[in-house]
Amino acid sequence: MTVGRTTTTPARSRGGAVLIGALVVDSIGNGLFLPLGLIFFTRVTDVPLALVGVLLSAANLMQLPVPLVAGALADRFGARPLVVLAQVLHATGYLAAGLVTGPAGILVAAVLTALGVRFFWSTIFTLIADYVDGRPGTTSRDYWYGWASMSRTAGLGIGGVLTGIVIASPDTDAGVFRMIAFGAAACFAVAAVVIAVAVRAPGGTAHGTATLAGYRELLRDRPYLGLIGVNAVFALSTIMLALALPTVVVIQLDAPAWLVSGILVGNTVVVSLVTAPVVLRLRPYRRTRVLAVAALLWASWSVPLALLRPGQSWWVVPVLAGATVLYTAASVVHAPVSAGLAAAAAPLATRGRYLATFQYSFTLAEIVGPGFFTTLFAIRHGLPWLALAALNGLAVVALLTLERRLPAPALRDG
Repeated sequence: MTVGRTTTTPARSRGGAVLIGALVVDSIGNGLFLPLGLIFFTRVTDVPLALVGVLLSAANLMQLPVPLVAGALADRFGARPLVVLAQVLHATGYLAAGLVTGPAGILVAAVLTALGVRFFWSTIFTLIADYVDGRPGTTSRDYWYGWASMSRTAGLGIGGVLTGIVIASPDTDAGVFRMIAFGAAACFAVAAVVIAVAVRAPGGTAHGTATLAGYRELLRDRPYLGLIGVNAVFALSTIMLALALPTVVVIQLDAPAWLVSGILVGNTVVVSLVTAPVVLRLRPYRRTRVLAVAALLWASWSVPLALLRPGQSWWVVPVLAGATVLYTAASVVHAPVSAGLAAAAAPLATRGRYLATFQYSFTLAEIVGPGFFTTLFAIRHGLPWLALAALNGLAVVALLTLERRLPAPALRDG
């Protein structure tokens, strides 16, 4: 199994800073549209909310096979054309959203956007790994993954703030919502052009002459499958802040809604400012141990949330703020380090397949997350948090067990 950076690929990557800038623009487009959610289609059409939800769910189901296709194509042709394709699909989807008038249009727009999302996440980590392989110097993949995480978080925050300002007025009409969709489409179009023109990275057949094995090789790689399973727990932890916090604050604690915005904004600012520098300082440590610490931080974040009760306003704010610090610290190290470990543990010739399949851990979390929270929350408000803490504890044990079976060079950055 070939692990880590290749020593035979010539240094012919370029446009790293441009790639990071394009990711900021891409994320601004996502941030513009993300706060609107289901509301967008109910404001620009007469389609009932229940039907909108069904259409969006149907569209999301259509993206499930995408990682399998995207991974194979990335191994054969390189990841950069597929990232550009993802941006084009995004742009077309948001353009269609701005023009939608009925159920059929909603479905088309949602399918295009869902395909763009899945192609992007199935190939962007391979593109960054290819870029690092083809550039001189010793800057690691984890560091570049850290910059990617910072740029995307910052872009999402900027886009979200802009949309919040635009729709702040209660008199905001459908035309304004359509203009936001067109703005998001423009962001993705710009990102697509910039990456296509200015970014170069060796990939695909440039990885060497090794035979491109199919997914059967991956299915036999039990340590890597175990890593995907462990990361599904981490992915569930990452989505729980935005997914569950509004319900906890408003329904469980009867606290003011502005508290949710303050916590989410604070988390966004910290992640967008410190991720890459923190990752640089973590290079001497095993990636598995760093991720185990992240799991313990998420467990420590979950327990106080399980203990909060309504009528404790003097106690709620400091507890939520302190707990969110633990969540943010875990998120800062998880995103780049998990991506770095997944890339380093993959055979070079089939890295595209491996990293695309690794994204199923996030897909699984997105599917399971809402039901996991709402079902347990209905039984007892603190139960989902105690369950999440227990899952992270089990993930630590599983990760330390996998450590002995993963390729040794993959355990450390660089």
